[in-house]
Amino acid sequence: MKKVYVGMSADLIHPGHINLLSEANKYGTVTVGLLTDKAIASYKRLPALTYEQRKQVIENIKYVDNVVPQNTLDYTNNLKKYTPDFVVHGNDWKVGIQKEIRAKVIKTLSLWGGKLIEVPYTKGISSTQLHNSLKEIGTTPEIRQRKLRRLLGCKPIVRILEAHSGLTGLIVENVSYESDEFDGIWLSSLTDSTAKGKPDIELVSRHSTLNDILEVTTKPIIVDGDTGGKNEHFAFTVKTLERLGVSAIIIEDKVGLKKNSLFGTDVKQTQDSIEGFCKKIKVGKSSQVGDDFMIIARIESLILKAGAQDALKRAAAYINAGVDGIMIHSKEEDPTEIFNFCESYNKFDKKAPLVVVPSTYNSVTESCLIDKGVNIVIYANHLLRSAYPAMIKTAKSILENKRSKEASDEYCMSIKEILNLIPGTK
Repeated sequence: MKKVYVGMSADLIHPGHINLLSEANKYGTVTVGLLTDKAIASYKRLPALTYEQRKQVIENIKYVDNVVPQNTLDYTNNLKKYTPDFVVHGNDWKVGIQKEIRAKVIKTLSLWGGKLIEVPYTKGISSTQLHNSLKEIGTTPEIRQRKLRRLLGCKPIVRILEAHSGLTGLIVENVSYESDEFDGIWLSSLTDSTAKGKPDIELVSRHSTLNDILEVTTKPIIVDGDTGGKNEHFAFTVKTLERLGVSAIIIEDKVGLKKNSLFGTDVKQTQDSIEGFCKKIKVGKSSQVGDDFMIIARIESLILKAGAQDALKRAAAYINAGVDGIMIHSKEEDPTEIFNFCESYNKFDKKAPLVVVPSTYNSVTESCLIDKGVNIVIYANHLLRSAYPAMIKTAKSILENKRSKEASDEYCMSIKEILNLIPGTK
């Protein structure tokens, strides 16, 4: 029997996949190179099903003889390992991101006289269409919650954007550029309070906004928990967020009335003791029911000029207390102190995922952060900060022109567009 190799993501199986495997089976024994979660996440969204779940489905299809992992989009390593006589693929990869991969497959097969067979694309159905349909249906708390840990295992850096309403949640959920999209949502104390016209002093409950976002999105959510409040209260906060399907809470190691960290030492801010904050972490972790929810400790030592050594000491203590991630914060425009922390942190024997929020040192690229060992980057306030100037321009234009035509023509989306913006409006 000839050997046939089929590379697949197989996230959501549909008739197109079955047709492809049926055709491959005509040429010999079929080995499916099943892309790992990491391989899929390198060029598009995290798959809905895990590798093991997808493997279980594929190996039970009658046309398939063997399933092996394919760790990259590039087929080369697997093709050289299994030396198939044929590679079978849909004919929809001659353009776009897979064009170069196709060329490499042809070149590699030529080393032993193998052949590429391309099956006509099954029209009218695709995994992307199915994925979009599933997004409209929504998700469950359990599926949403575990996505953050899955992303951390699959992606070199997890990209999170702030949302402060259902509408901004939809932006984070749906906006994309080429193959890039945001991985999750940050519910910020600053932007949620500001959107409600109230000060950022741990005054505003985020439950209403959180519910609005949960109802219309499927991506993982990280909640800004300020200081976490009293330990007894923090235990109930953890229980509530876990039950709702939130993936993580970030709490800062300060005490007293919350003041925004970007004020730095211009206002009185008191850092909690290491012992006191470790106790809060332990209370939170002991309150969890499952293992997916994450508590991330935000270290304020650089903000409060306590120094890098204090920050590193706290990071080690918080990790030993059971925290699931470390966020190191800075209000400097120069990222040097953040980079120095990262360099020392990466030498720890015991580490947790590292989170940064480059609001002030915003010239730093994601590739640079990856090189420094950062696992999560949060763009913490940009949707609100960009919306406010646009609304001011519109309001002033109406006052200046004594009508709304100029504002509508220059600054506003059409009424038709806004009516079609939200699913189910028609």
